Amino acid sequence: MNAIVDFAAKGLTRTLADNARALTLADIPPDIRAWARQCILDAIACTLAGARDELTEILLAEMQEQGGKEAATVIGHSGKLPAASAAIINGAAAHALDFDDVNLAMPGHPSVALLPALLALAEERGSSGADVLTAFVAGYELQCRIGRTISPGHYDVLGFHATATVGSFGAAAACAHLMGLDAEQFAMALGIAGTQAAGLKSMFGTMCKPLHAGKASYHGLLAAKLAARGFTSRTDVVECLQGFARTHSPDFNPERAMETPPNGWYIRANLFKYHAACYMVHSSIDAARKLREEHGVTPDQIDRIKVELEESCDRICNIPAPKTGLEAKFSLRLATAMGLSGIDTGRLSTYSAEVAGDPALTAIRDKVELDFRTGIPNTFAEIELLLTNGKRLTARHDSGLPASDTQAQGRRLEEKFMALVEPILGEARAMALMAEIGKFETLPNVHGVMALSGGN
Repeated sequence: MNAIVDFAAKGLTRTLADNARALTLADIPPDIRAWARQCILDAIACTLAGARDELTEILLAEMQEQGGKEAATVIGHSGKLPAASAAIINGAAAHALDFDDVNLAMPGHPSVALLPALLALAEERGSSGADVLTAFVAGYELQCRIGRTISPGHYDVLGFHATATVGSFGAAAACAHLMGLDAEQFAMALGIAGTQAAGLKSMFGTMCKPLHAGKASYHGLLAAKLAARGFTSRTDVVECLQGFARTHSPDFNPERAMETPPNGWYIRANLFKYHAACYMVHSSIDAARKLREEHGVTPDQIDRIKVELEESCDRICNIPAPKTGLEAKFSLRLATAMGLSGIDTGRLSTYSAEVAGDPALTAIRDKVELDFRTGIPNTFAEIELLLTNGKRLTARHDSGLPASDTQAQGRRLEEKFMALVEPILGEARAMALMAEIGKFETLPNVHGVMALSGGN
């Protein structure tokens, strides 16, 4: 997807909108289509797994009470709701377990911010799988470009949750593309999304973090629908004085938005989760596992644990003594202890108050010393163990490296999908749903996918 470098005359927002609007299925290479299908597969699995979470049930009860046109499926539940209601519920459910994908260009969770809106809209309109997949890629790439233009200060310094803020633009672009909005309406939709965008990192560890993904989908869907009706906004929302970028970041750099991604497409840098916790704790888990597996280290042999990390992790996932399952997902110390103890961090039941308070685990957790540094990736961790016999062991891991083998990644995601979905839908239905997603761009509509994803 080639960026338009000269955007001075048109403006950044309009250039981004026009790029996204112009994307066709023919423009999308086969491997990018595969990445998109993998994102859809993973996001739907995470949504089904989070469909019965308490926060999802609360949102569902509220949206059911509000009522309205029965247009879109609430994944994992029976019955339908208005598209916007389904989008906010499904978006929150998809992010409820913090098991969904990541892109460091945003930086945040790309698929859960835009796919719930897109599926709800597609179900309402009877859109084809090809149109949905194309719109998904268009929204995905646009949100990463906006994330790049306000990084790193938007997320790292000011404390905005980009899944909520930047994700609102991605959802708006995806929905505007699916609706076939004209150039003016498309730019208006971005403006309407930008003025709604909100979400705070201080809410990590609470129900509000998953709500951010739901609200991004809701904002984007509402923005596109309002723009289609003639609702107005500024069409330079990203770059204008007192616009989104200048009020939400100390690092606004419009040129970064138009750079060509390292591998040509931002979606090629999508990172899938195999630990059901904040992505910034993944390297600590994996480095700890290396020490356990390669050296046979057991918890009773450990005297002290030092973990070297990038300093922004201190503001993202450093809850020192978590009490709840949600808090446990944002605790570097506990994550390290889990890795050293051999606990299955891909199992959803791992993140509970009982596990967080387990005496054997907290004993290891309290031996962890965090050493925050600058100049290293925030996806990198190096662990040094001092054993009781005086021996020192080290291991390092960087979870920020995208997969180089798309087919192998696909097999791993299918295993994750079945582990999450089969207990809910049963083997036959889970396999049928996975098969439908596997041929997504050939589907005449998304009704089969949504029917299989709904409640019994």
